Amino acid sequence: MSTLKEILTRRPVAATIRLTVPAGGARPAPPVGPALGQYRLNLMAFCKDFNARTQKYRSDTPMAVVITAFKDNTFEFTVRSPSVTWYLKKAAGLEKGSGRPGHVTASSLTLKHVYEIAKVKQQDPYCQYMPLESICKSIIGTANSMGIKVQKEFD
Repeated sequence: MSTLKEILTRRPVAATIRLTVPAGGARPAPPVGPALGQYRLNLMAFCKDFNARTQKYRSDTPMAVVITAFKDNTFEFTVRSPSVTWYLKKAAGLEKGSGRPGHVTASSLTLKHVYEIAKVKQQDPYCQYMPLESICKSIIGTANSMGIKVQKEFD
């Protein structure tokens, strides 16, 4: 249960905005500008904070951002690591997955690749308490739906 102090200090939320922005590439131009501008949020403050938080990633890495806009024109945001599909495509060296998954194999990966992706995804706040085995199973399922075959070892 929330304490009385938390209830009294809660700010009313105007919107929750979900964006995908390249790491270190937030600028007041689209898609960031129009999304934040309609709620009268400080664009330059968001761009500086986002670029500072994502400077450890390569510049072409798409980062998922969830921005909570409050009615008093302030905001908070969380940055998530790139999606599993992006990691799988990078590991397999693909532009996109198979057009007919289950029938046509686009590429193949080893369990070592899956394990490394799972270790990175375990750092995300929503996967923090999940067992590594469960994350690996989820990644293997995503790979199968993309037409990427997961093997124990390459022959």
